[in-house]
Amino acid sequence: MQGLRTALIFLLASAAVATGPAGYDAGYKVVNTYKLGGEGGWDYLIADAAARRLYISRATHVMVMDLDSGKTVGDIADTPGVHGIALAPELGRGFTSNGREGTVTIFDRKTLGSISKAKVGENPDAIVYDPATRRVFTFNGKSQDATALDAETGTVLSTIKLDGKPEFAASDGKGEIFVNIEDKSELTAIDSNKMEVKAKWPLAPCESPSGLSMDRKNRRLFVGCENKMMAVVNADTGKVLATLLIGEGVDATTFDDESGLAFASCGEGVLTVVREESPDKFSVAQTVPTQPGARTLALDAKTHNVYVVTAKFGPPPPATTDSPHPRRSIQPDSFVVLVVGK
Repeated sequence: MQGLRTALIFLLASAAVATGPAGYDAGYKVVNTYKLGGEGGWDYLIADAAARRLYISRATHVMVMDLDSGKTVGDIADTPGVHGIALAPELGRGFTSNGREGTVTIFDRKTLGSISKAKVGENPDAIVYDPATRRVFTFNGKSQDATALDAETGTVLSTIKLDGKPEFAASDGKGEIFVNIEDKSELTAIDSNKMEVKAKWPLAPCESPSGLSMDRKNRRLFVGCENKMMAVVNADTGKVLATLLIGEGVDATTFDDESGLAFASCGEGVLTVVREESPDKFSVAQTVPTQPGARTLALDAKTHNVYVVTAKFGPPPPATTDSPHPRRSIQPDSFVVLVVGK
């Protein structure tokens, strides 16, 4: 019944479900694999194209890899339950959201050393830097709110109440931040100057939105949805302009300004490539095989390569009352970074 209901939603939705133009292929494939090993699960990753670094959250620390060589060049320690990483290049700083501790670690981008920690909401997940206000925003899953920090001083400025559990967030660079509300299938717009909610929009037919990225020039948002779709949303009106079929188990999306391509990393082991043909027309250009578990990604704006991470998995432990759906174990030393390029 669930499959039938989803199919009917697709047929009845006013948003167009687009498919790629005949013969078009974005030409992406896995061009390199870097075996990093190490301990811990993973969540968000972010590429620093100028400094040629890739930051990868690993449960209690952040691994830092050279984008070109694939070698580990550093580590940010003491980040309990780390989810996300944000960078403020003009300030020479970076920030991590430490979920288990309810803190943000402020670190030096050159030395990777910790500068200070700031207390934020409960279970901070997504974290973004807003250059227009020089503020950092964490989106806190358990307390269902956002915390605004002064990026230069680390001072907490405000707490913004949200409608539900926040997931990925994106900044337009001009004073507006967008965040997915996973359990409500909503998109929320925040005024980063006033530090208050500006608008809330339903994302139907998108269900349980996670990944979020933005074409800042054309004001388009790319939302990764649990029901195997990417929703493209007008960032000014909240209107869902298109929905596109992607792989199962999406977690992250990203947009390449130069190529006009959006990407969705999906846990089933594919990277879906979406082509922005015009601000109102989108199509699936390619589905690139990656590896099961590769659900988060980062874009290198210099080379246009996409980086995804995963590992090999063992059997899940027995289910218990407290954990009816236990996670599969990660095989030791199997963590890898896959480079998807042309």
